[in-house]
Amino acid sequence: MNAKIRRQLRAGKQRIERRLDKSKLGDCDKPVMSDSNIQFEIAERTHGMSYGGLGAMVLLVRRLGLAEAIDRRLHLLKIHLPYHESDHVLNLAYNALCDGRCLEDLELRRNDEVHLDALGARRIPDPTTAGDFCRRFQEHDIRVLQDVFDETRKKVWSEQSPEFFDEARIDMDGTFVVTGGECKQGMDINYKKQWSYHPFVLSMANTGEVLSIVNRSGNRPSHEGAADEVDRQLKVCFEAGFKTVLLRGDTDFSQTKHLDRWSGDPRVRFIFGMDCTASLHILADDLPLAAWKPLKRARRHQVKTKRRKRPANVKAAIVREREFENIRLEREEVAEFDYRPTACKRTYRMVVVRKNLAREKGEQRLFDDYCYFFYITNDRQLSATAIVLEANDRCDQENLHA
Repeated sequence: MNAKIRRQLRAGKQRIERRLDKSKLGDCDKPVMSDSNIQFEIAERTHGMSYGGLGAMVLLVRRLGLAEAIDRRLHLLKIHLPYHESDHVLNLAYNALCDGRCLEDLELRRNDEVHLDALGARRIPDPTTAGDFCRRFQEHDIRVLQDVFDETRKKVWSEQSPEFFDEARIDMDGTFVVTGGECKQGMDINYKKQWSYHPFVLSMANTGEVLSIVNRSGNRPSHEGAADEVDRQLKVCFEAGFKTVLLRGDTDFSQTKHLDRWSGDPRVRFIFGMDCTASLHILADDLPLAAWKPLKRARRHQVKTKRRKRPANVKAAIVREREFENIRLEREEVAEFDYRPTACKRTYRMVVVRKNLAREKGEQRLFDDYCYFFYITNDRQLSATAIVLEANDRCDQENLHA
């Protein structure tokens, strides 16, 4: 950012501060919002667009040499008339950055003069041409393109501070992508009775970036193909200079046959959820009372001013009035014990959370209940509470999926 733009931004901020000054209210006898002198003109020399961040992405692609890297390694076209492989790949990416939801939205982009000027392009591929390019991909080609992205990603990471490479926190999960099509190859019915795909997403919590996506049919389990992708990204992270890697996933990704291999590398930690099986439930029930400690969670928001009185809970009042059955969390406790899964030769640390519940109906308390949540880890340093909080922090990946 040059000095002129910096001065303009600073001056604009100062003007806003003056307009928001509460000590200068102005004329209060009439509404604040009044008629203004608005005129519509078409500029001849200056053009604007609503997707200003696109320019930053174009500059980033140029600086990283991403287009050249794609053309150097990805070969799907026999001749270039006039588009290259990088033109197609970046065209799809830029369409998504401009709120494009499908290939047909490319027609809006290619008829937008400002968009074409921002890309420095005379024309861009139309939806039909883009669709033909997508159909040329085989699994090997997708892997090649993913390798190009990984190599380029290392260039971005290399400009971070040394503290950035202390630990990479990798989250894994599956998400459903519902489709209304009828001729889409690979779609199927998921357990929610929806026609969908079920892509596996591997992301880095440090930066919120998606490391890899594996598209799968809608009826495939969440963990399918996860271990191979984890191994690929572990290699990428260590080659980039990360000292340690933390793997996090829910119960679907606690693939015990891989735990010994991952734990064999001292640079790898993992925290996975475990299904509450009958054997684990019995082990938790047999723990002595002294093993259980209160689970204290930090406040979600720190109040910077004065704490306000909480308003009446309208929802709870209706539940009591209509005598709906209600389950209320009373307290949480945490404990731990050593556990060796059947497919493992090593013993790991099993952290268990017991949620003490109260079942109520109207004003009457029916009975007390409880349930367990298990987390398996090879981390022997963090406290049991810290393990639980670290595992729960993975839930932020849902926002990334959205």
